[in-house]
Amino acid sequence: MQSALLSEYRRLGRHGRGTRPLAYVRLRKALRGTIESGAVGPGQALPGERELAKWLDLSRVTVRKAIEGLVGEGLLTQRHGAGTFVADRIVRSFSKLTSFTDDLRARGLKPRSVFLAREIGEVTPSEAMALNLSPGARVVRLDRVRYAGDEPLAVERCVIPQSILADPNAVENSLYEALEPLGCRPRRALQRLRAIALDAEQARVLALPPGSPGLFIERRAFLDDGRVVEFTISYYRGDAYDFVAELQSD
Repeated sequence: MQSALLSEYRRLGRHGRGTRPLAYVRLRKALRGTIESGAVGPGQALPGERELAKWLDLSRVTVRKAIEGLVGEGLLTQRHGAGTFVADRIVRSFSKLTSFTDDLRARGLKPRSVFLAREIGEVTPSEAMALNLSPGARVVRLDRVRYAGDEPLAVERCVIPQSILADPNAVENSLYEALEPLGCRPRRALQRLRAIALDAEQARVLALPPGSPGLFIERRAFLDDGRVVEFTISYYRGDAYDFVAELQSD
């Protein structure tokens, strides 16, 4: 890990003096990049604050502040008396709009999808309400199982107006990456979550016993002009995910 972190930290410092980031921000970005590269994986321990400070010629206060930021994001966890570890559960934030692919790559995991169906059809009444579409409008539907490597994590149905995404085969793994070159990557979203017991089919696909705890998530994502670009319903396995939200007082 040492060489990967040093390389990333030095790379981030190659800016003009006026644009150089604060040391703790630079270290936080370097640690995130090191994890994304796979140099340190889920569940692995980071070196102690004293050792990191020595490697990078920083104060322990700076190191501590960088680590606290990544703990707040859910990328790292701290265990009393044991140290700091890369989170071994997938942590998604309710305060930042990211894709499934973004979340896994940020943790050094390999995202992939197995498509159960890709189709174009007429919008249903419930889809029309969610997407603010008129009856008879055409939509793209993507049904897929989302994986981290070989481990299934979620079953997902995503519905997109065909006026935004013409061809369902344009989505290889990440919907947002397919929407980016079209100028239609979502900028904000409304998301709803509740705890569920997975039914027999959901549990079978996720390689779990029927009735296992899961999370139901409904997302409506919007463009800057207010159009709804995505309506997604997902069923996540409850033993692999944590969801966090940052709350602030007035």
